[in-house]
Amino acid sequence: MDKKKYLLLFSLLFCMLAPKVMHAQITVSGQIRTRTELRNGQGLPQVQDTSRALFTSQRSRLNVGFAAHRLKIYTSIQDVRVWGQDQSQINRTTSDAIDGFMLHEAWAEISLVDTGKVVKNFALKIGRQELVYDDARLLGNLDWLQQARRHDAMVLKFDHSGWTAHLGVAYNQNAERKSNTLYNGTPTAGAVSTNGLTAQYKAMQFLYVGRKHFFGNSSFLFFKDDFSKFHFAETDVEKKTPIYEKGVWSRYTLGGNLFGTAKRKLGFALSAFYQFGQYREGTKLDEYLVSASVMYSAGRKWSFGPGVDITSGNNGTDPADKFKRFDPLYGTPHKFWGYMDYFYVADGFGSSGLQDFYFKTKYKAKDNLTLTLDAHEFVLPAAVKANDGKELSKKLGTELDLIFQYTLTKAITFEGGYSAMFSTETMSSPKVKNVKKAADFSDWAYVMINIKPSEIILK
Repeated sequence: MDKKKYLLLFSLLFCMLAPKVMHAQITVSGQIRTRTELRNGQGLPQVQDTSRALFTSQRSRLNVGFAAHRLKIYTSIQDVRVWGQDQSQINRTTSDAIDGFMLHEAWAEISLVDTGKVVKNFALKIGRQELVYDDARLLGNLDWLQQARRHDAMVLKFDHSGWTAHLGVAYNQNAERKSNTLYNGTPTAGAVSTNGLTAQYKAMQFLYVGRKHFFGNSSFLFFKDDFSKFHFAETDVEKKTPIYEKGVWSRYTLGGNLFGTAKRKLGFALSAFYQFGQYREGTKLDEYLVSASVMYSAGRKWSFGPGVDITSGNNGTDPADKFKRFDPLYGTPHKFWGYMDYFYVADGFGSSGLQDFYFKTKYKAKDNLTLTLDAHEFVLPAAVKANDGKELSKKLGTELDLIFQYTLTKAITFEGGYSAMFSTETMSSPKVKNVKKAADFSDWAYVMINIKPSEIILK
């Protein structure tokens, strides 16, 4: 075929595809986020006479989105590393136990109806995706963590006339197989949910229903996650190697939120959730969370208000009979229980539950500069005992968090903070953090530079 025929064929193909391409949109965005941290007791009390830790971590992301008639496709690849963990001339090989290059998101969303003609939105979203609902207390992308969180799932989405209903499902497997569906739930790195839970669910299903009101929003969530059943060999006295079998233990979480504003100045948030079913070891569950907070706007710059979170705990009950420690699922605990991450994160804090009494203030010094100061008083619902039988105080400690956020441009933000924890003997006791020779004062500081450029390259 000569050049003229090639040119003619290319022209015909372009004419056929051009109308479709012209109605599509391609967006390219990215992120470089560095965070330098000075740790002296972050996550748990610092051991006396221990040196502080200082390091810089970096998240690097490249995102590409495609939108056309009744179709959206989005892909996000990221690399997470600590400065210096690679040799300067050799890139280390990423293993399953450490961070590195990974596919954060890759999903497609198909509109099942012509948008707006019948309902506002009725679509199917399938693939690796973030699940973020309401205030991200139970389902969130955990964006503070450099690796963040995502799920391999399918979500059917409905939106119309102020109503939102999402139905999601997921089914996990370790690899392609010729037979059986056993799944060991081993995560690729670290904890997969709050409370340091180190087993990924075998399957999950959820229903989220939200409603917009004149004063704010209300929502209902039903979430079920299933964990593979297992047992231990009689010779495995220390129970180190689980043997997985058919069937699952199912955990159920249901409850709702109410967010709103009264008289334009008083914002409020109410949450209540209950968990039942079985934990990943088969233990029966009877757990709850209740939360209430208000925020008063005193003019354009100041806002402040108190709040309380209460989560159930075992309180001396034998966990082998019934487990009562609430688990905030796959949320963003950094946002709620203090920025030093003492509670409901990887370090854990026992099984006695938590009462968090807090007071938050926010000051908008300029349009691009915001300061916040939060104070938390952490208390156990029931007293615990030391190894010598001595009953300890219910008070765990007091945390102060001071944060600033400065927006240089739409794409560039600076953020930093300083936190201090004044902990008690109870905090470091064996039933809570279990730290010997712990200091009663810990602090933590960070500076973060967030660069997120975005550009439409075809429209």
